[in-house]
Amino acid sequence: MPEYIDVHRNVKGITPEQLMEAHQKDLDLQGQENANFKQAWGDPETGTVFCLSEAPSKEAVMLTHERAGHPTDEVYEITATA
Repeated sequence: MPEYIDVHRNVKGITPEQLMEAHQKDLDLQGQENANFKQAWGDPETGTVFCLSEAPSKEAVMLTHERAGHPTDEVYEITATA
């Protein structure tokens, strides 16, 4: 299954607890799109959050985040790794 990195912006000041809560919402909903949300990272200073997932499509990632209440417009398929 393809892997994706997505980016959320404008979450300046996000705490570890808030990040975990948002990630848990993704985990709770991921089965609806046959996705697997693996990890999330956040930078409170810049207000940027990155998520790593496996999903059948970019749209599946976007739908899961939208249902969880934190939509994202930036989703990148990982096609090369080192």
